[in-house]
Amino acid sequence: MKSPWSQFFLRWLSTALAVFVASRLPGVECHRLPPLLLAALVLGLLNVLVRPVLLLASVPLMLITLGLGIPIILVCINALLFWLAGQLVAGFEVRGFWPSVGGGLVVSFVSWILNKLFGVNSRPAIARTEAPTPAPGHPRDRQGPPDGDGPVIDV
Repeated sequence: MKSPWSQFFLRWLSTALAVFVASRLPGVECHRLPPLLLAALVLGLLNVLVRPVLLLASVPLMLITLGLGIPIILVCINALLFWLAGQLVAGFEVRGFWPSVGGGLVVSFVSWILNKLFGVNSRPAIARTEAPTPAPGHPRDRQGPPDGDGPVIDV
């Protein structure tokens, strides 16, 4: 199992690589490594701090659209956070609505794939090879057929 710090570092690295890929889109610019790394960190913080508030605020819209608007709402939230990261980080520019939509989609998709490849937050499967041994005196501790003292289910 990976430590929380290694999980954080791998997630930050995958987000930074995703921001790098998104910076190749028209309307998104980042020419140096420090602003790129800072933009990935700011984007991660915005996702942790601002995204839940925006999701909670969008619940009425989700209910009005009977859930059909959820993909559009999520794309808009990603675009808003990507644009906001561009406003907060000097050297990382997002020029307009469509570049922020494209950048948000690219960052979401690329970071999701990289997180899967890096194994970030993947839970290992736990397999049990044998049943646990019951405590002495427990009804399952008996060997042989039941003696009829258990509960009766009348059908």
